[in-house]
Amino acid sequence: MSAQGLLQVLMSTYNGEKYISEQLNSIFSQPYQSIQILIRDDGSSDNTLVIINQYQQDYPGRIHLIEGKNIGVVPSFWTLMQHADLSADYFCFCDQDDVWMPHKAQRAVQLLAEMEKEDEPFKSNIPAMICTDTQLTDGELNPTAIWPGMPHLKPSFYNALIQNIAVGATVTFNRATLELLMHKKKNVNIADIQMHDWWAYLVVSCFGKFHFEHTPSIYYRQHGGNAVGGEWTILQKLKKKWNSFLKHKGNKNLLVQQAKEFKRLYGSEIVDPEMCIQLDLFIEPRKNIISRIGYLRKSKLYRQSLMEQLLFRFLILVGYI
Repeated sequence: MSAQGLLQVLMSTYNGEKYISEQLNSIFSQPYQSIQILIRDDGSSDNTLVIINQYQQDYPGRIHLIEGKNIGVVPSFWTLMQHADLSADYFCFCDQDDVWMPHKAQRAVQLLAEMEKEDEPFKSNIPAMICTDTQLTDGELNPTAIWPGMPHLKPSFYNALIQNIAVGATVTFNRATLELLMHKKKNVNIADIQMHDWWAYLVVSCFGKFHFEHTPSIYYRQHGGNAVGGEWTILQKLKKKWNSFLKHKGNKNLLVQQAKEFKRLYGSEIVDPEMCIQLDLFIEPRKNIISRIGYLRKSKLYRQSLMEQLLFRFLILVGYI
């Protein structure tokens, strides 16, 4: 693909009147100008739609709007992918309350174009995806920390099965990735997908090329309305894990459910024998402590930090995963 290819921004909005103008301004002020925006509004009750309509007048032909009912983050982004313009070369997820750094679009397209070029002329349609660090800020865009930080271990399918390292608001991917994600679109059980960015990381890590850029591309605003937020201190990480546990208490094996859905949709297309083995091992029932210990001896799955890996092994042993 050309480094000047069309980039379509996939943005989901919901009651975003406070911050959306800053986000749209940061997108339209990018030096990389070959950008269009597809917005799906998830049933806003404030002035979000009024603001979007004004931007549509100010930037004719560059913003397309889908007005929808409130269905939640993952279904909303999934709908955006279903309605994405397949004549575009590149696509990115976008939140309403962040702010893009000036280099975001140009750098993302440059990286993807280089990843595609590496495989020419043999694999010109290789799925490729990038994500980056973020500059965390408070509600007024005052910087606080860089998050999530460079992965300690290599991003791979064996990581993606049990951990997401792709911050959705930084994710950019090529058309081949969109086609790979969407060619099963009528059959995907959205309820089994943890997050749209995690699903993209899982699929691309199995069938394509994934790159993590250790340079922030967005100001990631932290405020009370965030659907998903970052954490950088030990206390914040522990708090997030505990809140996640409470949220999903009684609904165990969410990661296994996602892995089963992945196998149902893509299992027959996996060409790497070891990937097939590790996927099957992960989704097999582990009914007692002996089978759980046996699984851990065979498993090649890993999370990015020692603390996370120990937690994963503990949750396997107690039967939570």
